[in-house]
Amino acid sequence: MSSVDPSSRFARSTTDARGTARATTTDAAEAGPARVPARVGVLGGGRMGSGIAHAFAVAGARVVVVERDRESADASGRRIRDSLRRTAERSAAAGEPLSPLDALSSAFTITTDVSLFESCGLVIEAVPEDRTLKAAELARAEAAIAPNAVLATNTSSIPIEALAASLTRPQRFLGLHFFNPVPSSQLVEIIVGSATDSAVVDEAYGWVSALGKRPIVVRDSPGFASSRLGVMLGLEAIRMLEEGVASAEDIDAAMELGYRHPIGPLRTTDIVGLDVRLAIAEELERTLGPRYSPPELLRRMVAEGDLGRKTGRGFYEWNDR
Repeated sequence: MSSVDPSSRFARSTTDARGTARATTTDAAEAGPARVPARVGVLGGGRMGSGIAHAFAVAGARVVVVERDRESADASGRRIRDSLRRTAERSAAAGEPLSPLDALSSAFTITTDVSLFESCGLVIEAVPEDRTLKAAELARAEAAIAPNAVLATNTSSIPIEALAASLTRPQRFLGLHFFNPVPSSQLVEIIVGSATDSAVVDEAYGWVSALGKRPIVVRDSPGFASSRLGVMLGLEAIRMLEEGVASAEDIDAAMELGYRHPIGPLRTTDIVGLDVRLAIAEELERTLGPRYSPPELLRRMVAEGDLGRKTGRGFYEWNDR
């Protein structure tokens, strides 16, 4: 077994003595066209899990989605069908080729039976951002998969090392952090644990590329790259709103127009989900200190059920759920 260091060929940068990042070469393009595994499992069919399942099905995989009960499985099925329909409509409007909707829908098996992961080359856990829950569900998935399969977590903040502690094959485990909404988001963070085999990182890099997304490889650390930066900006924007510095629209416009961010931090928080952002902030506060302490406005909105786009109300009103 060989562990991987983010200064390896898939790290995308090295750091000199002054801490300055400089580009490195890669031979990923020399490996030929990447393909996703023939069968992919997703544990948890919520907004993120269904989006991940959607992305792999469009890329040609057969996907097994495992939910905790029949009611949740039915809701996941509806969520996936709606997502596929919207993608088909966008592709038709743009004149882009896409497999027929019926063919894509038939690529899914939605079940409560975790034993169906046995035939999957990759299984991705996508349950809520709770350390205890994720550790338990990952252990359950690992017990069901083949020894040579890859197990991944979609965590956005929980250290890979902490989750790997519950596993018997940590060398086949890593983080695959997708972004919401998964079908249209371009980035996936590959988070590498100290025990992760370098061949697993290579495979994951190819799979993400085959999805048409940009993989970045990150050393396991609290918040990784995206959450550590994005949450800090989002929390400060919430504090500014809380203090009456400016309206949500104007705070977002400052970043969109002044710094060329495609979406402002408050609208992004609505899309991510205020409950998700709160959970990440609490995790980062535990590991990185009080600079990630969640504002009271965020806590209050979550307590009141104003979670953003998925509930129709957050810092903005949403009518396209």
